[in-house]
Amino acid sequence: MRVAVVGASGNAGTALLHALRGERGIEVVGISRRAPDSTAEPYDTVVRWEQVDIATPVALAEGEDFVVDRLAEAFEGADAVVHLAWLIQPNRQREVLRRANVDGTRRVVEACRRAGVGHLVVASSVGAYSPVTDDEPREESWPTHGSAPTSHYAVDKAAQERVLDEAEEAGLAVARVRPALIFDADAGAEILRLFVGALVPPGMLRPGALPALPLPAGLRLQVVHGDDLADVYRRILLQRATGAFNVATDPVLRGQDLADVLDHGRVLPVPVSVLRPMVSLAWQAHAVAADPGWLDMALRVPVMDASRARRELGWEPRVGAQDALRELLVGMAEGQGTASPPLRPRESWPRDQQPPGAVHPDGLLGREDDSPAHRVPAHLERDILGLYLSDHLTGATAGLERAERMSAAYADTDVGEDLERVALEIREERELLKDLIDSLELRRRPYRQAAAWLAEKAGRLKVNERPEGSPLTPLLESELMRSAVMGKLGLWQVLTELSDDLGLPAPLFEALARQARDQAATYERVHQHIVGEVFRDGHVD
Repeated sequence: MRVAVVGASGNAGTALLHALRGERGIEVVGISRRAPDSTAEPYDTVVRWEQVDIATPVALAEGEDFVVDRLAEAFEGADAVVHLAWLIQPNRQREVLRRANVDGTRRVVEACRRAGVGHLVVASSVGAYSPVTDDEPREESWPTHGSAPTSHYAVDKAAQERVLDEAEEAGLAVARVRPALIFDADAGAEILRLFVGALVPPGMLRPGALPALPLPAGLRLQVVHGDDLADVYRRILLQRATGAFNVATDPVLRGQDLADVLDHGRVLPVPVSVLRPMVSLAWQAHAVAADPGWLDMALRVPVMDASRARRELGWEPRVGAQDALRELLVGMAEGQGTASPPLRPRESWPRDQQPPGAVHPDGLLGREDDSPAHRVPAHLERDILGLYLSDHLTGATAGLERAERMSAAYADTDVGEDLERVALEIREERELLKDLIDSLELRRRPYRQAAAWLAEKAGRLKVNERPEGSPLTPLLESELMRSAVMGKLGLWQVLTELSDDLGLPAPLFEALARQARDQAATYERVHQHIVGEVFRDGHVD
């Protein structure tokens, strides 16, 4: 049996690899944005690793989705696909999250269809459920319209459920796993990075460190240990089970239960009306990584009835809820992790990304950093790449203005249709480049793009000191645009070269490179067309 796991290097994926390690006859293909150390457990159980970023923006005029092509190739020959990939940060870039989480799921479904995979197992969440105001346990039939409209996580999980509805209607066998909060030691550093941020001293999270625990009134949590969740995925694969499965461990944790683990058993109730503005301000000030939508969701999700997993899969959790919480807190305090980029231990974070109070191996304390989980691997020069892409975006901003103006000026000529097509392509490429910079969590430097736009506008008034322009202007513009698109060719060639490092599809950039050559040929034809008009008709003053 061959199983392809999308997001195999993440927390749930790592636990699933452990769970499948002892299963005879199962061959695993691991798919992730960046491959882990394939010599370390459990990543050495994977027969091969494929690097695919399901959040890659695709904005080509012909509408090709190279991510789906890459996924379909990776899924070839698979009996089942387990889709675990989900993006939580950067939570200030909403479109990036939706593209990774909702569109990413749609891409996985389409790739299953192309590759002929008959069984898809997907990580959904308790957050997908519609909100409740009581503690009555809900089964899997409870509606999935999202627990809080202010939570990007809940909204996208509900949208993911609609994608899976469509997949089932099209004939794909789908299993949806809706777990509670996933706690284990290996996720310690990752959860610290994704939810707590770089300004909170990790030692404060160690059980018993707090003198009292401030909690919102009415808070109750369900959790599941990562290993117990992985056992659910394993059983679903072996039994080819379909449908939805709630996954949670007893008991439900309430305020006093949390205080017994986190501090000395003293709960400090805080009204939600007071706590939420505090969380919101802390997030806006970059003091914590989690946005207030997580609090809204936590107060509205239902208590899940997980009896179906026990009854139909024969599942029984081995780690109790309080023990799972205690293990996570120790893992966070100690910065535990694995040999995987998303789960890397805190000691391997760069010096300027260490939280206060943490000691880097070279003995230097860290500074504040908004996002230590950069999507550019450490062996690449992140700042140089960011500046390089930003400068090309600046050029694309000015180039788009020229391209659209030339398209309008020659709309009624025999080159008008080609210029209109090229202007549309340049606009789409500019949007793709903006999305790509966001996806890689790099800075756009918008002041540069604004300056380029203003400079291009001002430049129109200076040609030959005539506001209406000179007959020479179109000729010079065609030459500038021909040179500009050849310069852009270099960008796509660089990204083709770096595609494996960044987990991006090389065919996308190869196609863009071909498109740049076609655009240069178009501007060459325009140049030849203009030469006769300018010089043979004697228009130059």
